[in-house]
This record gives sequence, structure tokens and C-alpha cells, in this order.
Amino acid sequence: MNTKNVLKKKQVLVGPVVIGGGAPVSVQSMCTTDTCDVKRTLEEIDRLDEAGCDIVRVAVPSAEAAQALRRICFKSPIPVVADIHFDYRLAISSIRAGADKIRINPGNMRDKNGLVKIAKEARKACVPIRVGVNAGSLDRVLVDEYGGVTPEALAASAVLAVRELERLDFTDIVVSAKASSPRMMIETYRLLSDVLDYPLHLGVTEAGTKSEGVIRSAVGIGTLLAEGIGDTIRVSLTADPVEEVRAGFAILKALDLRQRGATLISCPTCGRTEVPLMEIAEEMERRLASIHEPIKVAVMGCVVNGPGEAREADVGIAGGKDHFVLFRQGEVVRKISKEEAVDELSHEIDRLLSERRGLLEPT
Repeated sequence: MNTKNVLKKKQVLVGPVVIGGGAPVSVQSMCTTDTCDVKRTLEEIDRLDEAGCDIVRVAVPSAEAAQALRRICFKSPIPVVADIHFDYRLAISSIRAGADKIRINPGNMRDKNGLVKIAKEARKACVPIRVGVNAGSLDRVLVDEYGGVTPEALAASAVLAVRELERLDFTDIVVSAKASSPRMMIETYRLLSDVLDYPLHLGVTEAGTKSEGVIRSAVGIGTLLAEGIGDTIRVSLTADPVEEVRAGFAILKALDLRQRGATLISCPTCGRTEVPLMEIAEEMERRLASIHEPIKVAVMGCVVNGPGEAREADVGIAGGKDHFVLFRQGEVVRKISKEEAVDELSHEIDRLLSERRGLLEPT
């Protein structure tokens, strides 16, 4: 991977989480709850924390939400970002409530002088600002200047906001410029990476439901990360936010950028398959969702090629005629029936993880 862009980025602290400058790419999500409902919001944050989320964002659309934010920030196990639109006073209230970072979109700030006050308050509290530009809320002047909503217009909007903060002597900045088009998003971030040395927050906005949104996000986010562009990510889905975190880590694991939880390797099946491979793979995927330690598990259809094709897996099964063979590190351990395959593989995974924790002697 090209690390040129990653290493030149400044570092920003969001609570204890470091963004940029070669730090591990962090995974973010956003609460779906009404921020005024402190109990439900904290319950959702706890679930996100359990899934591995590094940073969580909450909407602050009102003074009541800003007031509730104080209790949320106090009890949250992970850093909290306040998402602000239109009213600069909500940003100031959120900073005073203990937000670890604020996200503003300068393009929809009603009071342009509000940025001065936000920068002053954030600097005093050592709270970073994410400049969040979206294709759907670009300034009309820029849209007209660039002949529409283009990567150049998006990048220009973000750069203008950054330069304004710099003029206000504020440089604790993270930048995002999201679009629902992965191609537009990719081209925009490439432009930004060439002209800014601030950490970049990647995401395809309004990506869609879990099935479609994960694909669109993987294309956009994954392409940039593979080029060494990007310091923190959010997979935006119309789904439970825990799914955003899982998808985010799946993207990072696919690029060997972070390892958390299990990686399931499974073959696409073919005419040689004589076992219920799809059902077993789906059930193993469900069971593996609760594992936090890095482990590679393979579910293969062919007993001849399966262990060899999945030789990098820690443990797995490969199908034969109405049976499977269980293997570790590509070596066959024993033969098991198709009915017991899921339970036996799960048991072997538990044993391997216990060995790693020092709870069992290696077999």
C-alpha cells in the first residue's frame, strides 16, 4: 500500500483516539436514537463499543439535545462527536457539554460569523473540528462556478472551509467530503489528499441498505485506503449502526489494515460440492459475529482442494461426500459428519482461542 499520503497527515486527538499521521485507521458510526433520550442513546453506544466502534457521532439538532449531550459524554465508553447543522450556538453548547469533537458543515451555517465563535471555543477546549462537506449541501456559488456538483466543487468547498479555520488560527481539523457516488467521492478525496495535510474522514454518504450500501462503501472507501488515502472511516447504512462497524472492520481486514474479529473464508460452491455448504457457511458467519479476536476460519466445499486453497486459515472444514474433514493450518485433523460440522468447527475455534489465551495446552 502507498503510505505517502497517510504519513504526511497531521495527527488529531479525539478523546484518546489518534487520527492521522500513520495511526491505525479508526472506525466510526452514528447513533440512530433521539439524543434527548439519554438512556436509549447510551444503550446504543454500548452496543457500538462492544462491536469495536472507536468513535461515535450523535445528532445535536436542538438546545435540548445539547443539554442531554452532557450526560451522554460523561457516561460514554468511547469518544463522542456532536453533529451540528445550521446553528453555531449548538456547536458551542456541545463543546461545553464535553463533546470530544464537533462536526460542522460550513455550507449550511446560517450565521457566517458563527465560525469565528466556534473556532474560539473549540481552541480553548482543545476540541477538534471535522469540516464535513456533502454533495447535497454545496454552496450555490461553487455549484455555479464549477458547472454542477463535481469533485472539484466538493474539494473546493472543503478547502475553503479549512483555509477559513486556519485564518482563525485553528488547525485541529479533520476533513470529509462525501457523496453518494463512490466515483465522485474517490475523485474528491484524491484532490483533497494532494492539497491538505489534515486527516481525512472517508465515507460514501447515503450509501443505502445493508446489502447495497456495504458494496458501495467498500468500493469507495476501499479504493482510497488501498491508495494510502484516509485516516478514519464510517460506512453509512440504512441499518442497525452495529452493521456499519462490522462492515468498516471488514473493509480494513480485507486490506490488512486492522484485525478485529473473525474472517470467514468460504468457496462459491460448484458441481463437485456434496454437502450443504451455503447453509453451513451462513450459520458459521452468524456464530463468528460474537468473536472479537482475529482468527481466520474456512468453510470449503471440496475435500481435495479445500485445505490447500484455505491454507492461510487457522481452522476450517472441507466437504467430501456427505461429510467434512476438519483441518488446522491446512493439515487435516479428523473426519466429521455434515450434521455435526457446525458444532465441531465451533468447538475447534473455541479450543484454538483458548490455547491462544493460555487457558489450554496446544494440541
